[in-house]
Amino acid sequence: MTPAIAVLLAQAPLPTLLVIGLAILFGTIGAKIFQKLRIPQVVGYIAIGVAIGQSGLGFITEETIQNLMPFNFFALGIIGFMIGGELHRDIFRKYGRQFFAILFAEGIGAFLTVSILITVVSLLLGLGVATSVALGIVLGSIASATAPAATTSVLWEYKTRGVLTTAIFAIVAMDDALALILFSIASTVAMRLIGDASGGFFVMLGEAGRELIGATLLGVVVGFGLNYILRRIRERDKSLAFIIGAMTVVIGISLALDLDRILAAMALGVTLANLAPRRSRESFDIVERFAPPIYVLFFVIAGARLHIQGMPGWIWVLVLPYLVGMGMGKVIGTYIAARWTNAAPALRKYLGICLFSQAGVAVGLSILASHRFKDFSAGGVDFGMLIIMIIAATTFVAEIIGPPCVKLAVKKAGEVGLNVTEEDLMLSYSAGDMIDSALPSFTENTTLTNILRTIAETDAMSYPVTDAYGKLTGIITIDELKRTFVAEGLTDWLLAFDLMRPVPDTVTIQTPLDEAVTRMREQELEYLPVVAAEGDTHLAGMLELAAVNRSLSREVLRRQQLADGPIEE
Repeated sequence: MTPAIAVLLAQAPLPTLLVIGLAILFGTIGAKIFQKLRIPQVVGYIAIGVAIGQSGLGFITEETIQNLMPFNFFALGIIGFMIGGELHRDIFRKYGRQFFAILFAEGIGAFLTVSILITVVSLLLGLGVATSVALGIVLGSIASATAPAATTSVLWEYKTRGVLTTAIFAIVAMDDALALILFSIASTVAMRLIGDASGGFFVMLGEAGRELIGATLLGVVVGFGLNYILRRIRERDKSLAFIIGAMTVVIGISLALDLDRILAAMALGVTLANLAPRRSRESFDIVERFAPPIYVLFFVIAGARLHIQGMPGWIWVLVLPYLVGMGMGKVIGTYIAARWTNAAPALRKYLGICLFSQAGVAVGLSILASHRFKDFSAGGVDFGMLIIMIIAATTFVAEIIGPPCVKLAVKKAGEVGLNVTEEDLMLSYSAGDMIDSALPSFTENTTLTNILRTIAETDAMSYPVTDAYGKLTGIITIDELKRTFVAEGLTDWLLAFDLMRPVPDTVTIQTPLDEAVTRMREQELEYLPVVAAEGDTHLAGMLELAAVNRSLSREVLRRQQLADGPIEE
């Protein structure tokens, strides 16, 4: 931040609402730019946050970030709730053994590799044996965590579906619990190493258990209540109000009782999704449409709070072994567990690189460490602050490299675009992609006899009529043909010109399919002629609404069947 901007903000800090507006606006613009570069949009949100936050222009100050903390917890609640909605009981029946094996292997793998590397590098920096080991195991426990927000944001952005996507949702949903347990053990051992054993190991482990079990029970209880309410209402706007209200209650109680916020929201989502799988799908769809601005602001604020300036040079030396150890531990651990459990090749090859992102949980654990180790120092730096600075730097790097790694993995696994709806597919097609170019057309002087003979071999409901030059002049529908059945003896005299009705509307082959379908629905048409170009009435084919719907449904089903293959070889 330049001195002039710092003085200006000190004199007149930006109002919180203005900061929210700027964050959403600039974050969305940044995401679009990054998407053009084929980089996941979440990286754009974080980069914009860094640019306008405390490490950049300073428009988002520490005071503003503190004012927005309730919103931050709310956003984490939405993310947890949506992740929970992906975890149906059938998933754990089918994949439970593999997922739990991979979870422990990647988490403990990251813990061990980071602990060893940080300890060795700290010893080389002259921090002493006890301090080096303590720093290593605390950072190792934090390295086991995976940020669910940035990771799942990529999956939703690219509409992925398949065994790899399912595994990612399951692992990041359970990763918090493992990280909390490892941190409780590591921080207790670290306190003993550097001279303070207050609290004890079992006290710390009991506190972690209280957080996890309490959060799970809270989410389940509120989930049952929310399901009871949603069964008795039909208005969509009221459904959203009840869902957001229940989610906010869960987050609020979690804060008041010092429980794990994300886990509580996940438990709420899991409960709702499994109590009423079909009905709850609409509830999750409502929240998904409501959530995009929340995600933008959450990630921009996450980037704005990163402090990457003013760190002593030797601290940056510890960033590299942390990142290398975390990556190696997760990749190797995932591969070993996936191979041991005979998991699908996609999990062996790609799941490990999907677990690099770190944010909320890692930062939260570093804050807990800063309070617990506030009375100790390492290398002339407060021990707790040292952990915060290392995690801030590694989080910044992990949040930048993590989402592209997830994108690469799901693309290599062939899961991009497999979780689409008919509306999604419509946006990717033009009218020309769906026309029936083989549909017979008739010239104006074709007799009814020939028309009836021809359509007997087709199942279309409308047929185009052209002039001698192939230009569209009208449409004959099945309804018109039915009326001719009473005119026996006239089939050789009635012509297409006598039977056709005026062309109601036309679209070109370049017209987006969703626009063409919208025009048909607005005009209550079952068909729409497609011409080569604007101003050119040469017929290219016919677009029938029923045929479009059948084609889209078949493609959605094909992609779902492709995605839901067996996890085992």
